[in-house]
Amino acid sequence: MNEKNSECCPKFNPEKWDEKTFNWDNKKFIKESLPTFFHMPFPPMIAKKITKMWKMAEKAQKTEENKEDVLILFTDPHPFKSEMYLSVTGEVPQANNTEISGNFIAKVFDGQYNAIPKFMKEMNEYLDKKGKKAKKYYIHYAYCPKCAKKFGNNYMILFAQV
Repeated sequence: MNEKNSECCPKFNPEKWDEKTFNWDNKKFIKESLPTFFHMPFPPMIAKKITKMWKMAEKAQKTEENKEDVLILFTDPHPFKSEMYLSVTGEVPQANNTEISGNFIAKVFDGQYNAIPKFMKEMNEYLDKKGKKAKKYYIHYAYCPKCAKKFGNNYMILFAQV
């Protein structure tokens, strides 16, 4: 997950996540928050926070065994604050440990970050056809900007808590 590794972001498999349902029962995460300006985060801060979280989880040996299973979820409780969640396998000392529970429907999208409102609208239409309604959204970005360019896709997963 850092520039010293030959692999920054692992290759993303959309089929693993697209249009799948997940039931999380106290799924473990560590959490950080960062300021945003009308939902726009400051990219250098994201990298610093993710690196900090990853190092803490790695030191505690609580990272997912398979890198493709690591989730970094984002949610914006209001226009000036974003929350980030890194999936872990257990308690991480000195971290803000938390758990997420609920039923989630996931859908994969490929596009620019500023298309998220459009993707959320599409997701709401998809959920409506299933007779579901989102209570809350979490977004996982499969690639950092550098890897999105390298792989030629900018995948993101919208997890709708239903």
